[in-house]
Amino acid sequence: MQEKRRLKLKKFYFHPITIFVVSTILILLLSSVLSHLQIQANYNIVNEQAKELEPKMVSVENLLTFNNIKSLIKNSLSSFASFAPFSMLIVSLIGISFASATGLLETLSRRKLKKIAKYKLTFIFIFLGVISSIASDSLYAVLIPLAALVYELNGRNPLLGITTAFCATAFGSGVSLFTGWCDINLIPYTQTAASLIDTSFHISLTSNLIFICISSIIISVVGTLIIEKVISKSIGKYHFHDSITGQTLKTSELVITDIEEAEQNKIAKEKNEKRGLLYALVTSIVLILIFVYMLIPNLPLSGLLLDTSEKSYMNQLFGENAYLHDSFIFLITLFFVIVGISYLIGAKSIKNDRELIEKINEYFKNSGMLLTLMFVFSVFITAWKKTNIGVVISCLLSTLLSHLEFTDIPLIIVTLIIIAFSNIFLTNTTTKWQIFSPIVVPMFMQANLSPQFAQIIMRVADSMTKGITPFLGSFIIYLGYLNIYNQNKQKPITIHHSIKNITPYFLIISITWILLIIGWYIIGIPIGPGVYPTI
Repeated sequence: MQEKRRLKLKKFYFHPITIFVVSTILILLLSSVLSHLQIQANYNIVNEQAKELEPKMVSVENLLTFNNIKSLIKNSLSSFASFAPFSMLIVSLIGISFASATGLLETLSRRKLKKIAKYKLTFIFIFLGVISSIASDSLYAVLIPLAALVYELNGRNPLLGITTAFCATAFGSGVSLFTGWCDINLIPYTQTAASLIDTSFHISLTSNLIFICISSIIISVVGTLIIEKVISKSIGKYHFHDSITGQTLKTSELVITDIEEAEQNKIAKEKNEKRGLLYALVTSIVLILIFVYMLIPNLPLSGLLLDTSEKSYMNQLFGENAYLHDSFIFLITLFFVIVGISYLIGAKSIKNDRELIEKINEYFKNSGMLLTLMFVFSVFITAWKKTNIGVVISCLLSTLLSHLEFTDIPLIIVTLIIIAFSNIFLTNTTTKWQIFSPIVVPMFMQANLSPQFAQIIMRVADSMTKGITPFLGSFIIYLGYLNIYNQNKQKPITIHHSIKNITPYFLIISITWILLIIGWYIIGIPIGPGVYPTI
């Protein structure tokens, strides 16, 4: 009898929507308990004028009060509407669905991408994900659905494509090939924290450039090996079905009633496809040139995407009110739409606008569950942030770190692990560094380690655990797409299963990050132009 009961329990799975609803209720209860226990923490911020620390206190907010429950209900719709991953995903899907409906992605995959070895295709997506941090977290919404579609068109498991894109973007979020959003947001806190020890110390925007460039390539190579050697085997095979009959496709089932007519149609189709790809290529080059021109200041009609109110060029590009950051997803969508139209004109793949709209709608047919999931998750993440539990945990960990007496490699490893652990509960990179920088930077400088190297520790720690926390906003895109392409609807992919799938990636890439940091410190090579791990 006991064995039968166990079997029944194993066959029962809660849908992620149910899990997030229950988790939200648990967060409300937990906030009430911790608030009544008066759980709070102190942390310091740097007074830029006085060059000294100012104490701050943060406490757990009780969400089970009349006013907070009222506020949570009242703001649920506005929270969902302003939930960044939702809006970014919807806009990006418009562009991807358009490119798919016109036949551009299918033709590109069949004629070009299928000729690329699977290792190379995986490396391309991982490399794009790793360097995408230059535009903040926006590319989750593009790379995850695009990877799923491209992998499916190339006869590979779309679940593997989803996992590849998410792991690359999450576990490589702290590095890129260029200075960008991360540098703009971290350097001010690193600079003010360094002034506690040396008021004349200056940190440039390129202080981490060498490290992030080289590590981007290393992490991409290691990530490709993990996906192909480990993750692809654990995810398994995918059964492809005909979109009309629903029957499993078999490559041997090909019936040709009129060989001559079919051959003529094939030749005409290939000719149109080649012309369509040529049109798309020319259009892509023109659009990229226009995009680059919009990023150049002080030329006729240039600088459209720059925030000209800022003095430095990097702040114009990646500052708080930068147009590039806010419009990046829209620009990618616009790119897909215009290039798709160019392909459509050249290939004559669509007869009329009705056919195009029907194909776009076909792409969105499975999005109902995703929208519901994102709404429930937006309430969950809003409640979590409002409790301040993540901030309190990070503050307590920063206090713990301040009481530890380590130097050299032990200091580097302990700092890395503590910040990485806090990242599970507080995923906002800027807020986390605001808490840790007044402690980490002076500790490093007193141990003869440079503030720029301390900032690298922050970037690496932020990357190590970003993919295994359900409190990451873009995690819901990963989880949602896993369930869209999940063929066993009786066994939904839960939070536990989704994280378990990428645990090997997390473990191996974390070890790689730690070895990379320690090796860089021991060898002592520059982390940026004229900047070293030590002072």
